Amino acid sequence: MNNMWTVIRFTFMNKARTKSFLISTLIFALIITIGINIPFLIQMFMGDDSKSSDEPTRIGLVYQQEQALAEQLETNWNSQPTTNYELVKYETADETELNQAIESGAIEGYVQFEAQEGAAFPAVIYSSENDVIQPELQAGLQAALQSLKIRSVLEGVELTDAQVNELNTPVQINARSIDPSDTGADNGPVTEAEAASTVANYIVVYALIILFFFTLMSTGNMIASEVTTEKSSRIMEILITSVSPLSQMFGKVIGMFLLGLSQILVFGVVIGVNVMLPHNVGALQDLNLDITAVDPMLLIFGLIFYILGYFLYAVLFAAVGSIVSRTEDLGQAVMPITMLSLVAFYIAIFTLGTPDATILKVSSYIPFLSPTTILVRIGIGDAPMWEILASLAILIVSILIFGWLAAKIYRTGVLMYGKRPTLKELRKAMKAYKM
Repeated sequence: MNNMWTVIRFTFMNKARTKSFLISTLIFALIITIGINIPFLIQMFMGDDSKSSDEPTRIGLVYQQEQALAEQLETNWNSQPTTNYELVKYETADETELNQAIESGAIEGYVQFEAQEGAAFPAVIYSSENDVIQPELQAGLQAALQSLKIRSVLEGVELTDAQVNELNTPVQINARSIDPSDTGADNGPVTEAEAASTVANYIVVYALIILFFFTLMSTGNMIASEVTTEKSSRIMEILITSVSPLSQMFGKVIGMFLLGLSQILVFGVVIGVNVMLPHNVGALQDLNLDITAVDPMLLIFGLIFYILGYFLYAVLFAAVGSIVSRTEDLGQAVMPITMLSLVAFYIAIFTLGTPDATILKVSSYIPFLSPTTILVRIGIGDAPMWEILASLAILIVSILIFGWLAAKIYRTGVLMYGKRPTLKELRKAMKAYKM
């Protein structure tokens, strides 16, 4: 046991100090930082530096052609919830004067009306330098003009403001769950708390799937690469005399696991620092994400399946690394394991919208796929507890079986040089050693 802890400590410290690990961690941290701050960076480089971020963008509203309609539009616009745009009244329709206002920065663009022959409602034209209307401005104008258009079309029909608002209110569709065995009892619509929990669980599941795949790929390949490097440089022959092969294998697996956790911790700190920046706090609040709405069972089982899934793949990476004598052949040797992890990743990602899909239910019982697919069913679907426990039991049994097999392969593979052994040669060599 003491020897294994020595291997764990050596593996962790040796890899944590390498330039490749430090540079890759720094690069990923920079990518995360840039990704979180992209909206602020775009605003900083493309926005007006002289304008406060809290000051609304000014849009001109021409009154000359349709004064009554323009007044009603301004009234409806001001009655909408807080927006990033402000309508500015312009009595003149002189394009030269309006264009000068845009050039000077007084307004970003202007809205005007043009009568259409045979139409009850005039055409609405927005003019600006880049000939593009922002989605938020377009949605706001459409909402404010909709009631005015209805009034224009129904002119002469007496409608109250309440009736007009009712015409403009979108139809709300409430979702509810049913039990096929029910006798007709109504479970009611989905509450706001349940909707918030679904969104929070979706984000957590998505993050866990990506985290599992990328940490597995990085640490798994480092395990196989380190074993192959020690073997090709003949250092393994010296190590084998002082530390048993099993202590070496499990020491490397656990050491790399701790290294991966430390890297995740660094990324977590980077994300936390960037999210708490002043320009990101407001944007985060606008998303209305409630972390407390995350299902605790998802976090518990997510951690368990993450750890067990890592060890299942890690022992296989170590076993494959032990039978390769040259680092040039390592990529081809670990390809089958990489393909398995890719299948697990893609099945989970592409079934996030259909958590009750048959392929997801079947793959949750396959040990190489269950670490990611079962999380989708726990967080977004409705997996019964017995199915979760059955998937967990299969995964644990698989770790014991493949761990024992990987240990035998590692025990014999580290001392086999030359070309990569065939399965027959490997099986024959394994029989010569007793576990």
